[in-house]
Amino acid sequence: MFEIRNRKTGAVLVRVDAARLAAANLAGASLEQADLAGADLSGANLTGVQMKQADLRGAQLQGAWLTRADLEGAILEQANFTDVNLIDANLSWVKASGSTWRYSLLAGANVYSADLSKADMSMADLRANLQYAVMTKADLRGSNLSGANLQEADLRGAEFQGANLSGANLLGAKLEGARLFGALGFRGVAAGPAPVRAARRRPWWQVW
Repeated sequence: MFEIRNRKTGAVLVRVDAARLAAANLAGASLEQADLAGADLSGANLTGVQMKQADLRGAQLQGAWLTRADLEGAILEQANFTDVNLIDANLSWVKASGSTWRYSLLAGANVYSADLSKADMSMADLRANLQYAVMTKADLRGSNLSGANLQEADLRGAEFQGANLSGANLLGAKLEGARLFGALGFRGVAAGPAPVRAARRRPWWQVW
């Protein structure tokens, strides 16, 4: 039996009839303010889970399903979200510096004002609302940001090689020190760096 407790009160939120949480079915569970720091949730079904302000620092979520999950204000620092399905999830105001999101699907997700500084989001589908998101020194190489809302986002020092920025809204975005050479569809924005041409040939790892 595995118990998930409230990180502030210690109250039991959910009991899982298993010794571990990996591959567990927690779809639709109410886990607000849950203490899941360091938990192994790889392959778990977390579809529609309510996880506002949950503590997931250092948690392992590789291959998990979080479609339509609500993680508003959750603590996700150093968490591993590799190859995770987060379509239409709410990630607004999350604290996720140093986290990993490689190959994850965030299409339609709300990532408003999230702290994703130094996060590895390479090869991820980021066609999301990233308005006011902080992605300083983030790794966005090969990611799909086509049509993404990046208004007022802090992208200083971020890596964009091979990223798809076609149709992305970069109005007011901070791009000082960002490496945009080879970013597809980037044509420059007001107060941003000089426009650069899209790469003629895609690198071998480009999939978008």
